This record gives sequence, C-alpha cells and structure tokens, in this order.
Amino acid sequence: MFKLLKYMRKRDWASVLIIAIFVVLQVWLEIKMLEYTRPLTSLLATNVITMHDVFVNGGFMLLCATGSMISSFVCSFFCVRLANSFAFNLRNEMNAKISSFSSTEMKSFSTASLLTRTTNDVLHVQMFISVGLQMLLKAPVQAIWSISTISASSIEWTVATAVAVGIIVAFVGIIVALVLPKLRRAQKLIDNLNGAMRENVSGVRVVRAFNAESFQEQKFEKANIALTKNQLFTTRTMGLLMPVMTVCMNGLTLAIYWIGALLINNAQLWQRADLIGMMNEFTQLAMRAVMAFIMLIAVFILLPRAMVSAKRINEIMQTKPSIIDGDKQPDDSIVGEVEFKNVSFKYFDGAHEAIKDISFKASKGETVAIIGATGSGKTTLIDLIPRFCDVSAGEVLVDGLNVKDYRQQDLNNKIALISQKACLFKGTIKDNIVFGSNEQVVDDDIRIINALKLAEANFVFDMADGVLSPVAQGGTNFSGGQKQRLNIARALFKDAEIIIFDDSFSALDYKTDMLVRKNIKNNLKDKTIIIIAQRIGTIRNADKILVLDEGKLVGMGKHDQLIKNCPVYKEIALSQLNKEEL
Repeated sequence: MFKLLKYMRKRDWASVLIIAIFVVLQVWLEIKMLEYTRPLTSLLATNVITMHDVFVNGGFMLLCATGSMISSFVCSFFCVRLANSFAFNLRNEMNAKISSFSSTEMKSFSTASLLTRTTNDVLHVQMFISVGLQMLLKAPVQAIWSISTISASSIEWTVATAVAVGIIVAFVGIIVALVLPKLRRAQKLIDNLNGAMRENVSGVRVVRAFNAESFQEQKFEKANIALTKNQLFTTRTMGLLMPVMTVCMNGLTLAIYWIGALLINNAQLWQRADLIGMMNEFTQLAMRAVMAFIMLIAVFILLPRAMVSAKRINEIMQTKPSIIDGDKQPDDSIVGEVEFKNVSFKYFDGAHEAIKDISFKASKGETVAIIGATGSGKTTLIDLIPRFCDVSAGEVLVDGLNVKDYRQQDLNNKIALISQKACLFKGTIKDNIVFGSNEQVVDDDIRIINALKLAEANFVFDMADGVLSPVAQGGTNFSGGQKQRLNIARALFKDAEIIIFDDSFSALDYKTDMLVRKNIKNNLKDKTIIIIAQRIGTIRNADKILVLDEGKLVGMGKHDQLIKNCPVYKEIALSQLNKEEL
C-alpha cells in the first residue's frame, strides 16, 4: 500500500492533513461530552439536581455533539474526495504504463488480469480510502484517549476493559490469519472468471457453430464455483466477528456494573453518588474504547483485500518496459529507408529463435513483399520495425538510424501499420480514419475522401451519414473486408514515409485487392511499402520479395527470379496457380 502513496498529489496530502485534524477534533469533542454526563448522574443520585444544572450541562453536551457531527461530515467529505482523486490518478498512471508495454511485458499479464487490476483492484483501494481511512485514523486516537482516561479512574474497571480488548485483538488476529490467503487467491479467481466470460463473449459465434455451449458453460461454472467457495469462506469467517464483538461488549458492560455494584456497596454514603456518576462515565468510555477496536476490525476487513489489490497494482507499476526511448535524431537526407542487418530475434519465453540472421534493405519508393508459410516469422519480422519487440542480435535501421535510438513517438510518426487483425474503435468512421491525429479535421476534408477512395472504401459514401456513420466496438457492424479497407484508409490518411501491410488484403476479394494495390502503386510512388501477403497475385509485382522459411531468409528477388531459383517460393506459387498461369 505504501508504495502507491507516491501517486498522490499535493492536493491529496492536504486532504489527509485536514481529515487527521478533524478526526482528532471529533474524538476530543466526544470525550469532552462525557465529562458533562458525570455531574448530571451524580446530582441525580443525590436528588439535588436543578433545571439550571440540566440546561448548563445539557447545553455543553449538545454543543459537543453538534461539533462532533460537523467534524464527521467534514472528514467524510474529504475522504470521499481523496479516494476518488487517488483512484483517478492511479487508473491514469496504470493506463499509461500498460500503453508503454511491449509484447514481452504484455505476455506477462493476461488481458483479463490487466482489466481486473485496472478496475476491480483500484476499486478495492478506493473503497479502503473512502471508508477505512477515517476509521484507521480515528480508532487509535479514540482508543488511546479513552484508555488513558479510563486508567485514571479505577484499576478494577481498567483490568476488565483490558481483558475484553485482549480477547477482541486475539480473535481478530486469528481471523485475519485465516482470511488473508483466501483474499489473495480471490483476485486471481476473479481474473479467471473474467477470462472465461471474455472468451465466451468474443467467441460466441464459434461456440454456437460447434454446439459447444455446454462445454463453455462448464468452464465458466467451474471458475464461478471456485470464486463462490472462496468468497463464502471469507464471508462466513468474517461473519464470526460481530457475534464475538457483541459478547465482549455486553460482557464488559456487565463486568463494569458488577464491579461498580461492589464498589458502591463498600463505599461510604457520601461517596456513592460520585461512584455512580463515575461508573456511568466509565461505561461510556469503555464502550468507546471497544468501539475503537471494532473500527480497527472494520479496517482489517477492508485492509487485507486492499493490500492484495495494491500488490497487484504495484506489479504493473513496477514492471520496467523493455522498450526505452532513445535520444538521437535521424539524418534528414535519408527518407523512407528500412534496413535489416543480420537480425535475429527470440521471444523471452521461446526455446528457439523466431528470426535468424536476416538482412535486406527497402529504399524510398520501393515495394518490398514478404511471403512464407504460417509460423515462418513474417509478422515477427515487421514487428521489429516499429519496436513492438527489440532484436536479440543485429540492427534494424530506419532512415539510417537504429530504431533503438529513436524516441518512440518520432519512430511511430514515420510508420503507418495496418495490422493482421483489422482493428476499429467505437465512434464514427471519421474518428477511426483520423485516429491519432492531433489536428482538427473537418468532416469533408479532402484527405479523408482520398484515403477512403484509395482504399476502395466507397461503401462509406453510400451510407446515410457518410464518414459520420457509427462504428461499433471492434467494428462488429462491418464485414471483414470493410474493416480491412477502413484500416487501410486510416494508414493512408496518416501519410507516413513507410507503410506496412501485415496480411491486410486477406479479406478482400481478388478484384478489390487488385484495385487497392493499383491505387497504392499509382498514388504512393514516393512511399516505402512493405507487404506481408499469402497470395502470389498480391505480391508478384513487388520490387523485392523476401521468402521466409522457419525464420530464415531462403530467397530474395523478383517474382520471375524466385520462380527459377527458390524452391520454397515456387512451391507456394504452384499451390495457388498452375504452371501456365505462372
């Protein structure tokens, strides 16, 4: 928990100070109020009380109660404000941290776990601050103040109170020791439940197509049962606290009155009125001391889960990104050049290299195509250009500068990437086309229109709202081919030096594929184009074709050269076209 305090701002620390001041004021007023009950009780016992005594003492008690109530309101206001401000900052910091992760760090956490940590875990920390902070500050102040006042009254009553408090503390210690491991496990079980639910929702079509509803329901039910059993144990165990508290409080009250009866019976007649008043005051002080420990118990109910959540949050915040910004500027005389020099790459959990000793160069205006069997390392290869991963050996140069020496933002400005999986965000078509642009773009901007036309996304112009047509989350209201064309349009709008197509034509029909490639060739002659594709027809006119096989570069050249000299390329080509077509 303490490690998270560095994410608190000065304003938050000011709120903590205000809460502490008003907590002390609240406890002082509550203890002070009891000082006026003692004379009233003593006067009642002697039958000499007057209305003046009632009004004076009662008036001071009312003032103390009002002041205590106002202090409590102020504390609650600032606690809620602090909790929400801290949670807001924490979520922002976590989101920024996760956004900086490379694929290496992302593989350390599951998507479901990252979602749980950003929402559920932050919520537990927020709840602890809003509900538990005030009690955490108030309980020790009230306990120490009450016990110090009690100890000056009677040794017998003090011993009785100490015994009750000792029983409470021992029982709470046992409960926390039993529950804490279960609370740690609870968050992992929530991760599993979220993972199962996410899998069911994202793969609902496949589940239905294979009549696998019962199988998926069993997986979800298994995760749900495990979480429920864990929660039942913690809830039932925590539920034992209140009966024990009630027994201790009632037992302490009986002990105080029993001891008081013995003291009063053995006292002189003139001392009995003071003893009655003292017993009444002591009873209330003892109850406040016990209530302080009950507040601590409430804190201990919230604290273990908050501590577990804080630890899980810290695991994210303390993860050091493997991708670190450089501080060099590229040579302005070189534009749109990509060069691989003896590049090898191995995933952090991989036994073998995914890419082995690959060298090639793509110059401005060139179209370089990459082809190979599934799992040959095509996507891994192009992921090294925008530094989604860092090379294990060798160098990747963009415009003559090693990508490790770039600031990540500067490198990304040079590259437009159309990923293998078409990705659209909730909003409008325009929002997705201008995604990442910092400038204000009007709806009928010619650049949007041109990007859509080059990507053959003319279906947008036939829609009622045009570029302002809504896009559902994940682009589920568009077909696969439409999503790919919108992704291509987004990359073309960026107008970057280097455009990378990672199998971005796979959902397009042959005619649309041909038209898009023709548009790119005729209108983007000054751009460096890198294409990953499975179709020979898509890449056969490229200036340079790289053939990958099991992570190795087994062929490089133009289509006609590779047909003659590269058996792997020829085998791929013959699997798609006959000899006459080739």
